[in-house]
Amino acid sequence: MNGDDFDDRRAEDGERAFFGRRKGHKLRQHQAGLIEHLLPHLALDLVQASPANAGDIFSPAAEDVRLEIGFGGGEHLAAEALAAPATGFIGCEPYVNGMAKILAQIEAHNIGNVRLFAGDAAELLAWLPKASLSRIDLIHPDPWPKRRHWKRRFVQDRTIAAMARVIEPHGEFRFVCDIDDYCAWTLSHMARSPDFTWLAERADDFRLPWAGYTMTRYGGKAAREGRKAAYLRFRRV
Repeated sequence: MNGDDFDDRRAEDGERAFFGRRKGHKLRQHQAGLIEHLLPHLALDLVQASPANAGDIFSPAAEDVRLEIGFGGGEHLAAEALAAPATGFIGCEPYVNGMAKILAQIEAHNIGNVRLFAGDAAELLAWLPKASLSRIDLIHPDPWPKRRHWKRRFVQDRTIAAMARVIEPHGEFRFVCDIDDYCAWTLSHMARSPDFTWLAERADDFRLPWAGYTMTRYGGKAAREGRKAAYLRFRRV
């Protein structure tokens, strides 16, 4: 059995099977220290019962709460948190190096309105209370380009339903991607959901980033290499 076959077998073991790089290059000493000492104070514990109000996760309690799934280097998440200090932000990222990067930014800028989850976003969505988020962002997710791996893409019918449960009425799901196939996949899946409406009225609504968008390092690299991203916004009906 080759490696791909083994991975595919693992994918079929459960509906919420998780695929991602847990760890990359070795952490520097300071990064490892942040993981050991700062992360425990910010990490969500899904063993605990979910709060009646997601804003109570934060201290002081947040007026509204947003989630970023797979925040990578954390540039977008940190910028959003700094721009909206009364809003609570949850960052979900299983990649340890990404977690170390956002912790460094939290420390450097004394950011107090971010909480973190180092695991499967599907588990986090199931834990959060109903209609508890004003927005979910998915910025440049792994496109899993091979057809046999499409089931690993985050956008699936079941995850769209899970997002619909936790996004409040008139809240948003925002998706950014520079891979045409994954953009088409997302539009197709979202179009058949009765819970969301695509907000684009003209081409520039998806060709250009929304106001206040923070470009990530990956997004800048994609642009330099000639790959154009789509910026998709969907409203919870």
